Amino acid sequence: MPRKSEPPPKVFVALLRGINVGGKNMIRMSALKESFEGMGFGDVTTYINSGNVVFRTQEGDARKLERDIEGVLSKEHGLDCKVVVRSFAEMAGLLKSLPETWDGDPLRKYNVIFLRHSVDDENILNELEPEGEVEQVVYLPGTLLWSARVSDIGRTSFHKLPGRKLFQEMTVRNTNTTRKLYELMKNLAGA
Repeated sequence: MPRKSEPPPKVFVALLRGINVGGKNMIRMSALKESFEGMGFGDVTTYINSGNVVFRTQEGDARKLERDIEGVLSKEHGLDCKVVVRSFAEMAGLLKSLPETWDGDPLRKYNVIFLRHSVDDENILNELEPEGEVEQVVYLPGTLLWSARVSDIGRTSFHKLPGRKLFQEMTVRNTNTTRKLYELMKNLAGA
C-alpha cells in the first residue's frame, strides 16, 4: 500500500526576545542555527545578531513551536528568552497591511511590535495609552505598528514600555528587518 505523502513543510520565523542585548542571553547565531536544526527544522537561516530565525517544519501550531523552542534554548544554552513565531502567511498579511507611506519619512522611527498570544488583542491600545500627538500606533492582529518623530521618542508610550510587565510579552523589530525577514521567508516558500 503506498504511503500518503506529507504536505510540504510550512515556513516560519522565530523572533527571540532579548538575546544578545546588554551582555544578557548571549548566543552565537551559528549555535542558534544548530539548535534549530537539532529540533528537526529544515532550511534554517538566521538574520542579524538579534535572534531572527527562518525555518521549515511540518508542525503547524505556532504556540507549540514557541514552547518547544523556548524549552530547547533554555536547556541547551541557559537562555531565558521568550519567542514569538509567525507563519509565512501571517508575515505576508502583515506586509500587505503596511500603509504605503509606512517608513517613508527619514525624520521618523518605524517599528513593528510582535505580540505574544497572551496580549494579542486590540484592547492593548487602551493599556498602552499612546500619545496621539507624538506617536502613531496601529493594531493589526499579532502586531502593533509604531512610529514617532525621532525628536519625540522620549515622550512616547513606547519609550515608557521597558519598565512595564507588558513589555515582556512583545518583541520589536524595525520595519527594514521585518521586510527582510519576509523576503527570506518568501524565498524559502518559493512564493
